[in-house]
Parts: sequence; structure tokens; C-alpha cells
Amino acid sequence: MNKLAIVAAAASLATAAHAARPADYLVSQFAAHQGDLPLAAERMQAALAGDPSSQELREDAFVLSLLAGSPAAPELARDLPANPLAQLLLAAKAAHDGDWPRAELGFAELPHQPLSDALRPLLVAWAQQAQGQSDRAMDTLQPALTNNRLGTIALLHAALIADAAHRDGLAQRLYADLAHAQTQSSLQFAQILASWQARSGDLQAARATLASAVHAAPELAIAQPALLAELGHPRAPVPLYALAQVLVEVAAATTGDTEHDAGELLVKVALTLVPDMAEARLLASEIASNRHQWNVAAAELEHVPASEPLSPVIQLRLAALYARDNRAQKAADLLTRLADAFPDRPEPLAQLGDTLSGEGRFADAVSAYDRAIALLPRPAASDWTLFYARGAALERLHQWPRAQADMNRALELSPDQPSALNFLGYSMADRNQDLAQAEDMIQRALHARPNDGAIVDSLGWVKLRLGDTREALRLLEHAAELEPEDASITGHLGDAYWSAGRHLEAEEQWRRALVLKPDPDEQARIEGRLKSATR
Repeated sequence: MNKLAIVAAAASLATAAHAARPADYLVSQFAAHQGDLPLAAERMQAALAGDPSSQELREDAFVLSLLAGSPAAPELARDLPANPLAQLLLAAKAAHDGDWPRAELGFAELPHQPLSDALRPLLVAWAQQAQGQSDRAMDTLQPALTNNRLGTIALLHAALIADAAHRDGLAQRLYADLAHAQTQSSLQFAQILASWQARSGDLQAARATLASAVHAAPELAIAQPALLAELGHPRAPVPLYALAQVLVEVAAATTGDTEHDAGELLVKVALTLVPDMAEARLLASEIASNRHQWNVAAAELEHVPASEPLSPVIQLRLAALYARDNRAQKAADLLTRLADAFPDRPEPLAQLGDTLSGEGRFADAVSAYDRAIALLPRPAASDWTLFYARGAALERLHQWPRAQADMNRALELSPDQPSALNFLGYSMADRNQDLAQAEDMIQRALHARPNDGAIVDSLGWVKLRLGDTREALRLLEHAAELEPEDASITGHLGDAYWSAGRHLEAEEQWRRALVLKPDPDEQARIEGRLKSATR
């Protein structure tokens, strides 16, 4: 929705509400809901100008300005001395400007509140370290090291401060403690530890650390060469970046799905410190994605520079967001460029196939999947998705023997995958092929996902094929309850009603299925059933 449309829509709301709030306020609220934060901030600032004594408007204007990255945010923060986030932003701005004594004072004097109390020792410690006061910094961190709420975050930053202060023995011990405390490997920690190992002269251990992180998260494989190349220029911790890292780590631990929660706002403060910080942009994008604001989520990732080692991973995520935002051609173009830039990696081609399938371009999708599979010297268990996706596209092209072979290959690689079991079982039942085996496959899938409407529908469909109309009807009614907007399930329920002699109900379900816009093959089938029924 463009800005004029947002203004018009909000203006109509204002008229309907008899302007109980200023029009600028209503436009701002509507724009924020639509994900247009710059317009939301601009109009809330205008509402505040019309009523400068309103504390509520000032708070709202500050929050929206911070979220939008507006230069007005620090000015608004100065008039909010009791707001912890406003004072955090001012202290962060002092750090960004290199005024570390003022930053330290600002962090130390953050208004008391659980989140700012948790952040305070970490932020103050880094401000002290930036001034060359490593002993004071380590003393400041001591209370945080016993704070269960912070988990391993305080321990990580104690290690980083010791590292930055060239206290190598202490850093080595703290990194070792941190590695022991980590319940699961993360790329961020792997990068930090690998940098330390490389600077300590153990390049082999550094490479092994990164390789282990990539093994734990195969989607990172496309970025592994860049991550390894970065070890040739390991960097000691930098206070400004470390401050941003504190905010992102705490934000990730506190982010929920409420509108403009504390985690999201902490990320925005982090971005005022390091605007191109990949971790912050990724988290901001994830927060927007959780709200289905695909355009906002994509815009966050567009700010990540191409020089970032994780750039290819981020580009893959960006392409997925373009596709979700109905920009499939832009997604396909980006994925094609990535495939050209990384000719030995299957990920861009696999995702290109998914994007083309989503657009109904199944022949082009199969071509992309073919190229991706050709890059797999020895398919691993995790590669079942590629064969599954190609099989699904082939089935839509009515190339059933090839589709069945791909589904069987997917199950060879990962025998208990409910999606593959259900797809193969349903497709066999739809063709009246090996119904007993089809039922067994679907039962196995349903055991893994008992509340999956598509799988319940498949079992109902195979029961109908087997002549068990009563059980088919029970299952298909349950499937329709689980997925009431699914055209295929609704159509199958109509078939079951017809088999049970409930012809009026069958015709009602078929007509409803057509309203739900089934795929072309299913639409033709349902229209044929209706035509036969009304003769």
C-alpha cells in the first residue's frame, strides 16, 4: 500500500471515529500497522507538534522514530529522562561519537528497570574497556557473571574484554569456559572462537571450529569459503561493535511477537552503533517476518553489504522474502545471479526451483532441480527435500513414473519424512495403485503429524478408495475442520458425501471448493463431478 493510500484509509477511519484522535495520529497508527515506519514516525511527530505537552505522543513519536531510523529519535529521547530506552539511545550515540566517558555515565545511569538493569554492567564494562580500563571493566562484569538471566552472554563478553585487553591467559580460560557452557554451537560463537584461535596461531583449530558450525547448520555451507578466508585477517574485539553485539544478543533472548517489543527496539539501537551489522539486520528481518511484513523484512536484509562473509546466506533469505512478498521474478533474478556466482553450490538452484514451482512454472522448476541435484556428488539425508521438491513438480507435469522414483529416493535418504510419505501415499491412492501400501505410508505420516489436515485428508481419501465410506467420511470431516480453507480437502469431503448418498451436501461442498480456488487439475475434476451430479 502506498503512502497516499495509507493516508486516505486512515483519514476515513478518523471520520468514522469522529476524529477522537488527531488525524496525524490515526495515519501514523495505520501506517505502522502496514509496515511503513518512516511515514508512521513522520505523522506521529506531526501529531506531537500539534500537542507538544502530551507525554503519550512524545513516547509514541520516539518509539516510531527509533524504529524508522529517523534522526529525530535522539532529539525526542532528550525529553524522556525516565525512559530507559531513550537514555540507552543517547548513551549509545555518545559511544558512536567516541565520547566514551559520557557513554559510560549514560549506561551507568540508565533508569532502573529489569532489562536495563541486566544490560547495565555489560554496557558499562565495554565503555570502560574503550577507555583502556580493563581491570575496572572486569570488576564491573563480575555481578553479571552470576546473573542467570544473562546465561552465557556475560561470560562471552568477559572473554572478549580479556581478549581486547591482550590478557591472553585469562581470555584463553574464559573462552574454554564458554565453549564448555555452550549447550549448542552457534555461528557467532564459532566466529569469535575461531578468530581467537587464529590470532593465537592455531589456524588449524580455527578452521575446524568453523567447519563444525557449518556442519551443524548445513545452510551455511555456501558461505564457508568466505568464512574461512576471513581467518586470514582475524580481528580483535572492537568496543563499538561489542556494544552492538550485547544489544543484539539480549534482543534475541527477549524478542517476542508483540508489536514493537523491547527486543525489536534494542536491535534498532544496535543499528545506530553499527548500521551494517549483519546479525542485527538478520534479527530485525526475522522480527518483521514473524509479523508477515515481508517487505519490511526484505528491506532490512537489503542493507547488508556484499562484503559480509554471510552475504550469500543472506541473499538466499532475501530471495525467499521477495517470493513471499509477491515479487517472484525479483527472487528468481537474484537466485539466478547467485547460481552464477556459486556454480558449485546447489542451494541457489534448489531455491530457484521452489520459487518457480510456487509460480506454477513446473517445467522450469524441474530444470533448476536437475541442475541442483547434479551438483550433489553423494546425496546426504538432508538432501531428501530436493528429490521431494522435484518429484512434486514432476507430478504436476503428469510425469508420474519420474515423480514416483524421486519420492522413493527421498524416502531412501530419509525414511520417516511425513511429507514424502504422505505425498507418495496420496498419489498412489489417487491412481488406485497399491492401496494397502499407500495406506501404510499415510498411517506412518499421520503418526508423526496427527493434527496435519493434509495427511488426515490423505488417509480419508485412501479409505474412500478402499470402499470404507463411513471411516472416510469421519476422517475427511475432521480434515475439513483442521483445514477449512483448503479447496482439495473440501472437494474430497464432497466425494465422501456423494458416496454416502448425501448428494445435496456433496454438491454444496464441491461448490464451496470451487470458491476456494483449487489448482487447475482439481478444479477440472470437481467441475466434472458437479456436471455429472446435476444431469
